[in-house]
Amino acid sequence: MSTRSTLNLNPSPPSMIWIAGGRFLMGSNLFYPEEQPVHYSSVEGFWIDRCPVTTAEFRQFVEATSYITVAERPLDPTAYPGADPASVVPGSLVFRRPPRPVPLHDFRLWWKYVPGASWRQPDGPDSTIDGREQHPVTHVAYEDALAYARWGGKDLPTESEWEFAARGGLEGADYVWGDEFAPDGRHRANTWQGRFPWENLLLDGFEGTSPVDVFPPNGYGLHDMAGNVWEWTSDVFTPRHARGRVKPCCTPGSPHVPPSHRTDASTSAQALAARRVIKGGSYLCAPNYCLRYRPAARQGETVDTSTCHLGFRCVLRTDGALSLRGERADAARPWGRTSHV
Repeated sequence: MSTRSTLNLNPSPPSMIWIAGGRFLMGSNLFYPEEQPVHYSSVEGFWIDRCPVTTAEFRQFVEATSYITVAERPLDPTAYPGADPASVVPGSLVFRRPPRPVPLHDFRLWWKYVPGASWRQPDGPDSTIDGREQHPVTHVAYEDALAYARWGGKDLPTESEWEFAARGGLEGADYVWGDEFAPDGRHRANTWQGRFPWENLLLDGFEGTSPVDVFPPNGYGLHDMAGNVWEWTSDVFTPRHARGRVKPCCTPGSPHVPPSHRTDASTSAQALAARRVIKGGSYLCAPNYCLRYRPAARQGETVDTSTCHLGFRCVLRTDGALSLRGERADAARPWGRTSHV
């Protein structure tokens, strides 16, 4: 069992849950090398969103601030030498299920850079978020998530905070609900069933994202700490004690270089330094390709990446409680196409 404190001097923020801090075993030695080694980590008490940020919540932020996400901003063609100028346009990465089995070594067979794809149009220009108001917002890059958090007087969780919260008090368990994937035959998270990326059996009832609270919460009352969408954390990614490169299996890297124009530079030391840790796995994670819907699982993602399976949730630490009780930070700030956080 993790060692937890119980002190909580703050009033309950809306839609957030208090997580008493403590010391816990972080990581896993049983799955992927970047999760190793298991080690003790400690966190102070903090508040965390009960669910990932939804499209409805993100829309409130955009309407209040006129914020424009990274996926919606014009690109500089000179930054992508050799690329077809017609492809260097605002957009984001969207999953496209191939109709038949394909090799798993080339993500370009199922990831497509779709011009016009954004949080407003998650599947491309002909799609909408109507009917998805309670689904997690997607196509948000790191600075988009951070901008939203700071607007609400909050922050993004550290990797340790996120994993401590995800475990729900279960020390060393494989999943956020225990060690069995589908106890009593019931699916506890939105993940991929079947042979990724072409066969989706839909045993959990969802092909894409799902409403953020349809699956049971973990021991701390938090929803979607596994599956549905990956979630940004504030920590810079480091491949812990891994030999050589750690190649992400589930996240294709920056969408602002169309996949056909990317090189191995995306896995260079410089690129790794620009990566942040993402946690939780997504609806595209499958045992045959990416068994990462677990609390210990982690990936490094480039900060300008936005995809149809990447979102976030926020935290509020005790030293930030006053900002939440006051006016929302930067609530009227005008965000332009070249604005940065």
